[in-house]
Amino acid sequence: MGKIRLLPEALACQVAAGEVVERPASVVKELVENSLDAGATNIEVRVQRGGIALIRVTDDGCGMNRDDALMCLERNATSKIRTKEDLGAITTLGFRGEAIPSIASVAKFRLATREPGALTGTEVIVTGGKLERVNDCGEPPGTQIEVRSLFFNLPARRKFLRTEATEYAHLEQVLKTQAIAHETVRFSLVRDERLAFQLPATTSLRERIGGLVGDDLASRLLEIEALEQKGVKVRGFIGPPGMGRSDRRQQLTFLNGRPVEAAIVTRAMREGYHTALMKGQYPVTFLFLETDPGAVDVNVHPAKREVRFHDGFAVQDAIVAAVSRTLRERMIRPVSGVGLTGSAPIAKSPLVQEELIEPATVYSTPRLDPRPSALFTALERQRVASPPTGEGAKPERTLSNPAPSVATENPPESAPSIEPTPAIEEKPKASDYRIIGVLGKLYVLLEAKEGLVLMDQHAAHERVLFEDLRRRMEADGAPSQRLLAPIMVDLPPRDFDLVSRHLETLERLGFGAEPFGGNTLKLDALPAFLKRDDPEAFLHEVIQEIRVASDRMSSLRLGEDLIATTVCRAAVKANDFLKEPELRKLLEDLLRCDMPYCCPHGRPTLIQIGYPELERKFGRRA
Repeated sequence: MGKIRLLPEALACQVAAGEVVERPASVVKELVENSLDAGATNIEVRVQRGGIALIRVTDDGCGMNRDDALMCLERNATSKIRTKEDLGAITTLGFRGEAIPSIASVAKFRLATREPGALTGTEVIVTGGKLERVNDCGEPPGTQIEVRSLFFNLPARRKFLRTEATEYAHLEQVLKTQAIAHETVRFSLVRDERLAFQLPATTSLRERIGGLVGDDLASRLLEIEALEQKGVKVRGFIGPPGMGRSDRRQQLTFLNGRPVEAAIVTRAMREGYHTALMKGQYPVTFLFLETDPGAVDVNVHPAKREVRFHDGFAVQDAIVAAVSRTLRERMIRPVSGVGLTGSAPIAKSPLVQEELIEPATVYSTPRLDPRPSALFTALERQRVASPPTGEGAKPERTLSNPAPSVATENPPESAPSIEPTPAIEEKPKASDYRIIGVLGKLYVLLEAKEGLVLMDQHAAHERVLFEDLRRRMEADGAPSQRLLAPIMVDLPPRDFDLVSRHLETLERLGFGAEPFGGNTLKLDALPAFLKRDDPEAFLHEVIQEIRVASDRMSSLRLGEDLIATTVCRAAVKANDFLKEPELRKLLEDLLRCDMPYCCPHGRPTLIQIGYPELERKFGRRA
């Protein structure tokens, strides 16, 4: 007798279920997707003990007749696709025909369904993959599926489930994600006979997001106006600078209505935020992508979480363009101080602490000469001590002759003139703020029509210097410093081939590089602003960034971490005394920047505390 045998049908279903049904949340995901594919406008989910004891999903979709109700229990039975051509252009959430038989094989399963207009419906009872009975029923039009005692016949799988609270948290997150993707559908969740949430159907995506994460957070999100580029359409909402999270739980991406995960989307989001995002932080995003179904492969994993794009660079470029445009055009007010996360005070940063005792500084924007010998000279010239008023005297922190109020002061001639559009509010000018004073020798207090605004003078000057230096490098290339003795770097064949195709990029970054036989690269010049003992390690970092970067990304972005570090050392620090004209000039230069509301490290430069928040603090409003 041979060693290879066919598995019994029940055992084969249980094996297949291991890929589809991982936990109660997987059951909810599959059943809700079926309800959405059936055209449901009202979906109710009831769970007990975190979904381990009971999951009941009820919808008002198209329902099924008796033949379809029995056929859906068979493996690879589906109404979503018919031919292999359909598999290349999937438009539904489900298509594999594995979810229902897999769920029924590992639980006590009940299906009740009725088509609109039918006199009676059909009830099917299955226990552990074994069909028990089929009856007529009087359920309302639509479908109701009950899943009880999940993994009752697989103790080994059941013991790997987490606590009821943990399983419920995963289940709730799955349902909320589907609710965001389909705002025109009514969703409700009942946990242990208590209503957890109920979301009415709406045509406003912001309203649906507010119903799930809170109106305060939803109101602060920046809307991405629909942008279509090379067959990829991007829309949705993103968080402003300062609204970062330590994980990706609020970084949601939907492709053609399907929640998806893709590394290229994560990279594109970080590139789109660029210097507006702190390291180690993830943006709050609700991103919706639309593309030709034939340009994406969703048949990667049975759980359908991962997707592959035929043209990943086109998707990445569209996301980068949409996010960067939104931050540039929509982020025209200071970051709100309410609910700000991920933004530690500059005074506690190791980049600043070491220079807290530096002498006072006179502010002026340096004009950087692109030649190597002048680059650091111009930056160091920024650290000029302001002479005290008397011997041993300390500079005063109070500002005399405050600037006129907004109502009487004319805008400075140097301020940029931006024509307001009906959809976008006019960008504020320096004349919109009145300087009140300086707090803690670091935070500049400003009065605006919205309330109190605090400006971090160090972070603000960092942003001004950063954009000034970056513009000059983009125009003339990064300055280089010749080496007395060339450095020979042996690279793996793959990296050497990549470098050979991007020698021009390395030259613009300030590297002098050329092939030297085999897979060896000769370095005879390095960027002038490079202050590292191991230039070879830095070259490997640049190669890695080139590998994951889009072809159309600015080559100078690869070295911007070094630029940010350079300007951080040259910018004014805490305890540096700035006179009122210098503060005014700093504010004007900051508001002329492309991204004025965060420093190159992603920390806020301006934080606004509005009058409503002040009134709540003083008990003037509830």
